Amino acid sequence: MLAIMSYFRPNIDALAGYVPGEQPPPDAKVIKLNTNENPYPPSPQALKVLQGLEGEFLRRYPDPMAGAFRQVASQVLEVPADWILVGNGSDDLLTMIIRACTEPGRQVVYPMPTYVLYRTLAQIQDANILEVPYWEDYTLPIEELIAAQGAVTFIASPNSPSGTVVPVELLDKLATELSGVLVIDEAYTDFAQVNALELTKKHDNVIILRTLSKGYSLAGLRLGFGIANPTLLAGLIKVKDSYNIDAIAIAVGAAAMADQSHKNANAKKIKASRTQMAIDLEELGFNICPSQSNFLLVSLSKLLAEKSPSGSAEFLYQRLKQRGIFVRYFQQPRLEDKLRITVGTPEQNLALIKALRDCL
Repeated sequence: MLAIMSYFRPNIDALAGYVPGEQPPPDAKVIKLNTNENPYPPSPQALKVLQGLEGEFLRRYPDPMAGAFRQVASQVLEVPADWILVGNGSDDLLTMIIRACTEPGRQVVYPMPTYVLYRTLAQIQDANILEVPYWEDYTLPIEELIAAQGAVTFIASPNSPSGTVVPVELLDKLATELSGVLVIDEAYTDFAQVNALELTKKHDNVIILRTLSKGYSLAGLRLGFGIANPTLLAGLIKVKDSYNIDAIAIAVGAAAMADQSHKNANAKKIKASRTQMAIDLEELGFNICPSQSNFLLVSLSKLLAEKSPSGSAEFLYQRLKQRGIFVRYFQQPRLEDKLRITVGTPEQNLALIKALRDCL
C-alpha cells in the first residue's frame, strides 16, 4: 500500500486551524449571542450607498489603497490618511503583520487567554511563540512581555474573551521598552471608555487595529484598518494582497464611518444593555468579568456550581443551544468553566436570562 504523501510544510500538517464561532443559516430562528455581532442594523447612509451601487463598481478593479475610506477615516480620527492602511477585516492586517515581521527564529508574544488567531497566524509562518499568562484578574503581565522582546507583541484591548481594557500608560511603557512591533488590537474600542490611538503619534513601533465589524454592524462586509506611522505601514503594504478590499466594501465602509452618530447611538444602547445583563446574571449566581466590550465573560459561582446539576459551563452552552440560543464556549485552559455571551437587544437578553433561569 502506498504511503500517503503530504503536500504541505511540516508546520502546516501539525497545525490545528482557527475555528470561528458557529454560524447558523441566515434564516435559522435562533438568538445568536456567540460571535459578538452588533444586534442593531448598519447605518442607513451605508445601506443607501449599497443600494445605489452600479455595475461599474463590479466591472473595474477597486482602489488598491481604499482611498475613499482612508479619507473619511482620516477626518473622523484626526490622523493623516497615509497613516491608515485598510484590510479585509482587521484579521487581514494581522496576517500582513505576521507575514512582514516574523519567520522561524523570530518570536511572537501575547498574553493569554486572548484571541487565538494570533497563535494560528504565527504557526502558519512557523514563527516562535511565547504565550504569557494574564494575572487572574486580567492585569497585564507587563514585565514578562517586556523581557520576551518579541518581534511582534499582540495586546487586545478590550481583550477577548475577558472584555478587559489595558490602561494606556501600561501600553505606553510597553511600546517604549519593546524593540519590536506592538500591535494594539482595538476591535471592541467603540464600547470602551478609553483607547490608545495617541500612542501611534508617540511611538513608531505601534500599530492600532480597528474594525467595522462590531461598532458599525458590518461584520459581513469584512472591513478593518490599521493606524500607524507611514514608515511602519510601508513594510506591511509590501506584503498585502494587491486588491485586498473590494469596491463595495470601500464605498459602504466610508459611508458607515462617516455616520458617527448612528454608530455612537447603537454603542450607547449596547453599553446600557451590558450593564443590565451583568446585573441579571449576577442575580442568577454568575461571576462577571468587568467588561468594556459588547460581551460578558461569565462563570457560575462556586456555591451555585456545587448545588446545581447544570453547574458546568459546557452543559449550559449545550442546553442553551437546544433552546435556540447560541453563546460561546471555549475548551481552553482557564476558560473551561466560563461562557462568553454577546450583548444583544433587550428582548434577546431577556430571553437569555429566562432560559438560563430555567436551566439552573
